[in-house]
Amino acid sequence: EGTGLASHGVIKAPMPGKIVRINVSAGDKVHEGEVLMVMEAMKMEHAIKSPRDGVVADISFAVSDVVKDGSVLAELESE
Repeated sequence: EGTGLASHGVIKAPMPGKIVRINVSAGDKVHEGEVLMVMEAMKMEHAIKSPRDGVVADISFAVSDVVKDGSVLAELESE
């Protein structure tokens, strides 16, 4: 369980891992705490949650992509 590291609408990977599920697309409205995607790291699944209400501006990776710690996973903009 966890949230992505977020700053000004940028959601970053909290650790290296692999994207196993993406629940949203660019243009989707999301609410604070909503699970945007799930990544697998150290044989555990980690939910990447929205830090605030907003609209998904961009999803930077696809399912099965391997990401580095701190990689930008998604960007949110205000509604």
